Amino acid sequence: MEDSKKKPDWEIAEKIAENKLPSHCSLIPFDTIEKALDKVNFGEHKRNYDSPFYKTLNGKWKFNWVKKPRDRPQNFWKVDYDIDSWDEILVPSNWQRHGYGIPIYTNVKYPYSINTKEIPSIDHENNPVGSYRRNFTVPEWWLEEKRKIFLHFDGVKSAFYLWINGNYVGYSQGSMTPAEFDITDKLRTGENTIAVEVYRWSDGSYLEDQDMWRLSGIYREVFLYSTSQVHLRDFFIKTHFDERYNDSKLEVDVSVINYSETPVLGYKVNAIVFNTSKSEVCKITEDSIQIGPKSEIQMNLTDNISSPKQWSAEIPNLYQLVLVLTDNRGNIVEIETQRFGFRQVEIKNSQILINGKPIFFKGTDRHEHDPEKGRAVPVSRMIEDIKLMKQHNINAVRTSHYANHPIWFELCDEYGIYLIGEANVESHELRTIVPKSDPQWTDTCVQRMVRMVNRDKNHPSILLWSLGNEAGFGDNFKKMAQAARDIDPTRFIHYEQDYLCETVDVQSTMYSSIDKMEKFGKRKKIGKLEPHMYENMPVILCEYEHAMGNSCGDFQAYIDVFEKYPHLQGGFIWDWVDQGLKETDDNGIEYWTFGGDYGDEPNDENFCCNGLVRPDRKPNPHLYEIKKGYQSIKTTPLEHSHGKILVKNNYLFQNLNIFELVWQVLADGKSIQGGCIFDLDINPGEEKVIDLLIEKDFFENESNLNPGEEYFINLFFQLKTNQPWAPQGHKVASDQYKLKIESPPKESIKTDNMPDLHLKDGEKESIIIEGEDLLIQFNKINGQLEIYQYKDHNFILDPPKPNLWRAATDNDRRGRIDFFLGYFHPDFQDQYREFIGIDVLRIKNNIIQVTSKTLLADGDESDDIDYDDEGQSEYKTIYTIYGDGTIHIENSFYPKASCPRVGMSMKIPNKYRQVTWYGRGPHESYLDRKTSALIGHYSLDIEEFIHDYVMPQENANRTDTRWFALLDNDQKGLLCIGDQELSFSAWPYSQENLDEKRHINELHPRADFITVNIDIKQMGIGGMGCGSLPKQKFMIEPKLYTYGFSIIPYSLEMGEIEKMNRKRYPKSTRNN
Repeated sequence: MEDSKKKPDWEIAEKIAENKLPSHCSLIPFDTIEKALDKVNFGEHKRNYDSPFYKTLNGKWKFNWVKKPRDRPQNFWKVDYDIDSWDEILVPSNWQRHGYGIPIYTNVKYPYSINTKEIPSIDHENNPVGSYRRNFTVPEWWLEEKRKIFLHFDGVKSAFYLWINGNYVGYSQGSMTPAEFDITDKLRTGENTIAVEVYRWSDGSYLEDQDMWRLSGIYREVFLYSTSQVHLRDFFIKTHFDERYNDSKLEVDVSVINYSETPVLGYKVNAIVFNTSKSEVCKITEDSIQIGPKSEIQMNLTDNISSPKQWSAEIPNLYQLVLVLTDNRGNIVEIETQRFGFRQVEIKNSQILINGKPIFFKGTDRHEHDPEKGRAVPVSRMIEDIKLMKQHNINAVRTSHYANHPIWFELCDEYGIYLIGEANVESHELRTIVPKSDPQWTDTCVQRMVRMVNRDKNHPSILLWSLGNEAGFGDNFKKMAQAARDIDPTRFIHYEQDYLCETVDVQSTMYSSIDKMEKFGKRKKIGKLEPHMYENMPVILCEYEHAMGNSCGDFQAYIDVFEKYPHLQGGFIWDWVDQGLKETDDNGIEYWTFGGDYGDEPNDENFCCNGLVRPDRKPNPHLYEIKKGYQSIKTTPLEHSHGKILVKNNYLFQNLNIFELVWQVLADGKSIQGGCIFDLDINPGEEKVIDLLIEKDFFENESNLNPGEEYFINLFFQLKTNQPWAPQGHKVASDQYKLKIESPPKESIKTDNMPDLHLKDGEKESIIIEGEDLLIQFNKINGQLEIYQYKDHNFILDPPKPNLWRAATDNDRRGRIDFFLGYFHPDFQDQYREFIGIDVLRIKNNIIQVTSKTLLADGDESDDIDYDDEGQSEYKTIYTIYGDGTIHIENSFYPKASCPRVGMSMKIPNKYRQVTWYGRGPHESYLDRKTSALIGHYSLDIEEFIHDYVMPQENANRTDTRWFALLDNDQKGLLCIGDQELSFSAWPYSQENLDEKRHINELHPRADFITVNIDIKQMGIGGMGCGSLPKQKFMIEPKLYTYGFSIIPYSLEMGEIEKMNRKRYPKSTRNN
């Protein structure tokens, strides 16, 4: 407790606890085997256990909050202290999400309350304190039978004091692992009072500088449990396979404690193993034990199990251990239980093996985050996360960067996810100072490791222990590693900041380029890391492919290098979820906040939003690319026209017989043939040729082939039956191949019967072209197409204009695209745009051609940015207008430097909200992120077509588009057919707003127009590291770009769009 005469506990690094009990595995005592077996039913994970020895203290507590310690209610722990005027708060929760204080988001820098000069030192004028109180009762028989009663906190941030019935109990910090206290002597019959005083900041906060929202309070469960005077205090389940990974030795280390003053004789511990059907597999009985007064003994129970079902992330077979403690009369004293798996982790031949097979970590890093509840993540959200991960082929998670909620590990055991369990140690800003080898931090570092390992050691999902993240290196980490090995010799140690591999078992790196990974693959010297230092080690990327905003370009390059070198065993994408907090503006529009939105300083803005999924768990489009790269079924076409496919099963344990192969042949995006291969009996690691039995005679008959038609074969591997993580029909893998079939060339549209066009060129500022139900107008001053009316439709609200920029992505912003490519920003372009002229040529009575020429800044730096004619290039647009209302547009431009895009942008009325296209989809795609988007025919409403990233930015692009249309409710609108493949996008807002706004609600209300972008090319989106721009091959090469497309007024009476795409309008007839 704070004393004005001395430094408070929460500023003393060595003071990490008072009266806190030693750590152990997760425990809930039961009175019957039946209840123990029902502790966890599949998919029903909750803490309200059916045990007479358990009582939850979750729920409403009385609550008081102050900004600084001296203002706290100092005697509130006294039973007679009046708290009637206090508010109520839910436990578990973060108090900032209930309006007390503000969330703070910072990545590296510590919040201002944490002094980075005098270490450790906390600002006494800005260290909020939350005081919690509630009353509770315990079963009277707990007291009558003199049972030991323990109070368990799963997580409190950052430090707290505890009182029961006005009596001081203890102190704790280390916010991500449990704090447990013996309160037996503090309780009384009837109503009891618990008081908890929580400090937002403490010396422990120096080790909690993780890249996350800084939130506080009692944010995980609180409960009581009681035990007999003789108690199963801890146990550790270990399995060891024979050389053939067939039979296994089961080993259970058990700690039994005697709290009484008298010796214990004749007690026994039985270990019973049950399968998922709750049938007994084996029973191990220990001879009677003797325990002295106030003593604890260690026991080792072993048995050999013949051919147990193995646990892996692919097939997570679980068994349930039930430990039964009986007294000298055979009466049950206590029962503990834990699900476990038979699995073995080894390192052989520089590879991490599970059950003898080398793992490919298809991983992601995951913060605990809920957009409404903050760090108090509901179990339903955890299950949603795991199901989404499994559905997108993610098989591993690094618990970045702290011990997660204990139920998370139960779920990963159950559904099948490999885990790196990471200690709650990060001192990012001060990592060159804290904790290093400083002895004042030794105990807290070691205890954070020990408490995590002890709590989670029985979970088969955990394969590696990690010493923390971005906290530097020194003797304290060596001691942490040794402490972990002393407890658990069955797992290996990971820590990225042990750069020279002094204490780790795995070489880990983050955000390393493909070139650097090649060096790791070839065991080259990398900086100070000599080859011999890691020659026998596996190599993983603990963070890579930074997923901030519109990102994750060229992901396949990492997959390729992982597959090239066996000891490169994958990695963990940073990271799983955008850490946006949900708020609602004055207009009722929901949005997500990030650093600075609450007035928090310092902050790192939206750097907390690096997710593969949004805060609401809607996938960001790059998640689909990750799913594609991580898929474990590979196909290779052998003979396209005959439909023979080589299928390779890259799973380690799963036969492909749980999947079916659905195939279809597409003609211009429409299915014309298809089938299903139901029997896919392919063992792990094996391959097999599958004949799809395509009707090849169909393609040999030329009458079946339409002009310009192209043919693709789609392959989908999907679940035959429901699985716990996905429903029947869920697709785990997909591939698409273009068939080598030549269709007849597209026919030229006959223009002879089109209505005549009339040219009016007498006005000062306009060129007007009229036809049957057609009005077109060009502006003579700037050469732009101002009016495009056909029948009762006005298609243009803002003219088609050259567009060389894009709304900056997060990678663009942090990669300083404004500096490198700023010549193409609209503001710069406007400054140096120079209209050359416009001229008109009548080709025929029903064809008129208008040519517009403009000088644009082209990025040429040869004149030291003194932009004159040398820094400009001509952007020429040729409009060919046909009597049926069609306009063919041909553009040419030669950028002298790489620009974000080469294209045109225009605005059309917002009633054209239905986006239909033939190209890659259904989700967005970019030059370096498109393999997951298959060529096909798609249709979406504009609100489904766009994607709201947490911070507005470039989105909704579709590459390799043959044609697209924007239609109204009557299926009337504007059709665009490319002379070549195009990229296009459409938004219900402007590019300017998209580039300037900070939150998605600021893009509401929607505009009265739709922005349409038609590009020959847009640069990739990059993302290998934070702010990394695309590789050079995905940039826009300085060269002459000439491209064309036709825009056509469309209605259903004109027939199917696909048929219109089989014909082509004549290209322009002049090149001047």
